[in-house]
Amino acid sequence: MAFITLDTEKLKHNFNNLDALFKHEGIDWAVVGKLLCGNETFLKEVLALNPKQICDSRVSNLKMIKKLNQSIETIYIKPAPNGSIDEIIEYADISFNTELETIKLLSEEATKQNKTHKIVIMVELGELREGVLREDLIDFYEQVFTLPNIEVIGLGTNLTCMYGVLPNQDKLIQLSLYKELLELKFNRKIPYLSGGASVTIPLVLNKTLPADINHFRIGETLFMGTNAYDNTEYEDFKQNVFTLHAEIIELHEKPMMPDGEIGLKMTGEKVELDPAWENSVNYRAIIDLGLLDIEEAHITPINTAITFVGSSSDMMVIDLQDNPNSLKVGDTISFHMNYMGILRIMNSNYITKVVT
Repeated sequence: MAFITLDTEKLKHNFNNLDALFKHEGIDWAVVGKLLCGNETFLKEVLALNPKQICDSRVSNLKMIKKLNQSIETIYIKPAPNGSIDEIIEYADISFNTELETIKLLSEEATKQNKTHKIVIMVELGELREGVLREDLIDFYEQVFTLPNIEVIGLGTNLTCMYGVLPNQDKLIQLSLYKELLELKFNRKIPYLSGGASVTIPLVLNKTLPADINHFRIGETLFMGTNAYDNTEYEDFKQNVFTLHAEIIELHEKPMMPDGEIGLKMTGEKVELDPAWENSVNYRAIIDLGLLDIEEAHITPINTAITFVGSSSDMMVIDLQDNPNSLKVGDTISFHMNYMGILRIMNSNYITKVVT
């Protein structure tokens, strides 16, 4: 058996820290819940913190959120696929958009459902993921704001997620200037400038965030307690909100060096054998966890004396050296995870989710 635990006290601590920080600066913020992969057990713990908004990039997850709390404002945070337009209007109060034809479809469906759908137009500021090109923004906006049942409530941008382009004062001032230009040209207020994510928090702390940036979407710092700008840990936040545990299903003293003709392993690579393994015997454990659930690169044993030997689809072999802790079959090994590791584990139906 393998399971992941969520420490509710650590989560609450991080949420309260973020909430206090943003309230002090007059900034609205939304929880980015996509790390939870729509898991009902963990979503309940997040919703119990009473966030104002929650974002996700999967409409099925927004559906679960609305099932748990119909009143919370939900945000769909990637360009909408045409096949999901009806569900996005049903389960997302707000969506982030970059395609005119998609917004027209959202308008038509919102009219059918007798709803006003709010949108944030994403602006390309150098990350080259989603975003309307700056030189096209005025024409784009002019065609959008006249659409029925569509309300443009903000401009936004995404940085860091693909190429690692970092946010800075200059880039976010550009977003502010586009907001001012559109408001003057079309005589319409744009309430939100959603220019913030976990990676932008340092600009709040060092007082370099442009004043007009008034909306953040936060996932990593809430769930990891880390500074996404430079991959360090915040001293006043809790790390390791999530912990992974895997049961030992076999434990024997075994030779370190395999015996026989060596070909390619299951994943297609050839293993490099260390000559130091010759004539060496260690305790080796097999744990109930595999590549189907997570890759070794995304997890770290809490016991630093433990090392990975190898993995297959549904088992991992670890080296316990001389087994100083007298571990036995049925005991569990615990791991810390990085963001991608948690995401992989949360998406695995084979891993039990437990609140602590």
